Amino acid sequence: MTPDRSSAENADAFTLRRRPPSEKLVDIGFRQLSLCLASVVALLLLGIFYTVFHGAGDAFKEFGLSFITTSSWDPVNGKYGAFVAIYGTLVSSLLALVIAVPLGVGTAIFITEDLMPKAIREAIGLMVELLAAIPSVVLGLWAIFVMEPAIRPFLEFLHQVLGWSPFFSTVPQGPGMAPAILILVVMVLPIITAISRDALNQVPPELRQGAYGVGTTRWGAIFSVILPAAVSAITGGVMLALGRAMGETMAVTMIIGNSLNFDLSLLAPGNTIASMLANQFGEADGIQVSALMYAALILMLLTFAVNVGAQWIVRRLSLRY
Repeated sequence: MTPDRSSAENADAFTLRRRPPSEKLVDIGFRQLSLCLASVVALLLLGIFYTVFHGAGDAFKEFGLSFITTSSWDPVNGKYGAFVAIYGTLVSSLLALVIAVPLGVGTAIFITEDLMPKAIREAIGLMVELLAAIPSVVLGLWAIFVMEPAIRPFLEFLHQVLGWSPFFSTVPQGPGMAPAILILVVMVLPIITAISRDALNQVPPELRQGAYGVGTTRWGAIFSVILPAAVSAITGGVMLALGRAMGETMAVTMIIGNSLNFDLSLLAPGNTIASMLANQFGEADGIQVSALMYAALILMLLTFAVNVGAQWIVRRLSLRY
């Protein structure tokens, strides 16, 4: 019997095999269960969006789009504008990524490549995973009592040297935008490192061997072959970290200063949408509740835009590399 004939007979036997009703019932049940669970997630998301959108209706009718561009937040006179919080959310998140991405990707390269003994690399990887398990309130306390006093001399040096710039024109006196940015770096660093490490580990060994085969150096292979092959997954991790930074509440609330006055200086106290919600929602009343819902809706739309942009960027990079 030839191999082709044997394969054809096996295929015919497989297609002629009748599945028992129990297997078909299990398949149908699993498909329906998966559909129900996916529907629950979708309905939950739509319910959250509807609740926030409905709660923001009064503020939207009262303030319109000027709520986004004005910075006055005056509960006494009923005037509200979320520009300070929106500015603080975007600036703190983006600047945190500027610092965290090189650190996270560099740490991932250090862990995945044979640059140090295996024991040291495993210890660093374990510490990164433990860093992700620390509660945000603990990180906030650490930022208040340890980090901020430790970095204050450096911030004062920046003010003395770059005080002519509006971004460093304020004398650092405690909580502010700069400490909040650094605590966000600590919080998003494990996300970027873990996803980058997994992405680098998934690069086929043939690419490394091919790069070394044409005579490139270790660093040439890392920057010319390995990182481009993993860039789509790394970008997805970076965008996920951006969403986490934009929505972080407790640690930022404890260290940012929660000021409602607009200031370009990174050394001055600031505010974010999440910290503003945490501080004021418990005591809000009347139109202030709707204004806070409006701010929450803006935060939801920002994170939604980040997720959509992340999928588009990852898809484009996947096609390119």
